Amino acid sequence: MNSDPFHKRKSTCNQRISPLTRRILAVNLLAPALLLVGLFYLGEYRRSLIVTELSALRSNGEIFAVALSESAVSPKGEQILPDLAIQIVRRLAFTAQTRARLFAPDGKLVADSRILLQPGGEIVEAESLAPPTSNQNTFLDKAFYYLDVIYFWLPGVEDYDPYLENIEQQGQDYAEVVGAMNGEIWVAHRNMPDRSLILSVALPVTRYKQTLGVLMLSKTSTDIDAAMFEVRKDTLQVFSVTLIFTVLVSLYLGGTIARPIRILSRAAERIRIGHHRQHTIPKMTAREDEIGDLAAALNDMTEALWTRMDAIEAFAADVSHEIKNPLTSLKSAVETTRLVKDPAQQKKLMAVIQDDVERLDRLITDISDASRLDAELSRAENKPVDLAHLLATLADIHSHTESKNGPKLELDLDENIIVSATEDRLMQVFRNLLSNAISFSPKDKPIRIQARNNKDWICITVEDEGPGIPPGKEQDIFNRFYTERPESEEFGRHSGLGLSISLQIIEAQGGTLKAENIIDTNDVIKGARFTVCLPTPT
Repeated sequence: MNSDPFHKRKSTCNQRISPLTRRILAVNLLAPALLLVGLFYLGEYRRSLIVTELSALRSNGEIFAVALSESAVSPKGEQILPDLAIQIVRRLAFTAQTRARLFAPDGKLVADSRILLQPGGEIVEAESLAPPTSNQNTFLDKAFYYLDVIYFWLPGVEDYDPYLENIEQQGQDYAEVVGAMNGEIWVAHRNMPDRSLILSVALPVTRYKQTLGVLMLSKTSTDIDAAMFEVRKDTLQVFSVTLIFTVLVSLYLGGTIARPIRILSRAAERIRIGHHRQHTIPKMTAREDEIGDLAAALNDMTEALWTRMDAIEAFAADVSHEIKNPLTSLKSAVETTRLVKDPAQQKKLMAVIQDDVERLDRLITDISDASRLDAELSRAENKPVDLAHLLATLADIHSHTESKNGPKLELDLDENIIVSATEDRLMQVFRNLLSNAISFSPKDKPIRIQARNNKDWICITVEDEGPGIPPGKEQDIFNRFYTERPESEEFGRHSGLGLSISLQIIEAQGGTLKAENIIDTNDVIKGARFTVCLPTPT
């Protein structure tokens, strides 16, 4: 977090692609990227193809060895007949699409399926034709080919000895042939210059448990490489389609999430700069999702802020008006005091000054309390409050502080009336309501406080038998500085903020406060009733 108090966060509204869209793209591209990386790690699949190819070579070698031991051996079974062996090796190798070489026990090459003997004794070496390359001409196939070449240079790819073939071959040139001379079957892998493999299997040719030679079958990994190439090609094609789809979906999500948030941000910025109500937050009511909820919440918050600003302006105007009245009276009394010489008149004027000063002190105290109320209520932590105990305490305080000739309190409280609220503020509310009832109630009439638990709500009523509320003023009495007082009360004893503060406290606790007249069957007002309802704790 930046500790510089003058640091201003840079807006992202003017960026072509929002950071949120970039994050969505980055997260969504992770899976296709892992798929692409996985192309280079198909080693297990490649090893299984090699094992399968070697198994096929071994099966063919066993068949070839049996054929040679049965058809190309001298009558006594002591040695291989070269002419017959060459023909059998060539035919069998052609059928199996492999290269077959037969070595004598001393390591001399007897037959090689790639060497043809022309008339006149000329030796011609035949090689298998490379597969057609017409498909390698497309750009995509070339790209896949070079990607396949890169694969062989990655870490973890098996690195075998290079394949070397002398002009005059000897069995001792090949470790698998040397091993097969001892009557065992050997396999070998070797690398070609183009990173392809030569797979070899060497088997002993035996007759009557005598090793007459070694048959070596070898085959390039062309088929394996082609299969691997096709797998990667298919995977890359799937990756390409997935990538395009992922990018489009990410851009769509970015547009449906980042764009409306950017619109809301710009609207909020215009409201902040404009300082008037010309600019509003887009409603986006058609969106039934979290962004729609956010737009609605921003709208409600903006309206609440405007309402709060209006209330502050009205409060400031009311405060100015209410303070100006006692100040005017105080100024007039002070100016008159200087001109009056009669001690009795001066005493009366000083009493007026004293009353105005007390009125100002009372007014400023109540105004200070009202101005701090919002902040204190937002910081206060609600706790379980036993209303029966609180109201009983209030009645006890009243009985010890009020005069004996004042109105008496009658309590009618249910048991187990617990609410979640701020105890001090609730006490302030009921003290205000009781004070209001005392000021209007005749001295010989009781004030009744009743509390009922109605399952979802706990309702408390404060009733008096005074003159009641002027008809039509049931809501106005909760306005700030409303001062409809009884004629017998001295002017300026109340600031007119008590009921307004009480309503504010109750609404902050999630409850309601309303006032009404008590009317008998003859439609005669018999007093006033204030009802406080608070939700029961969940």
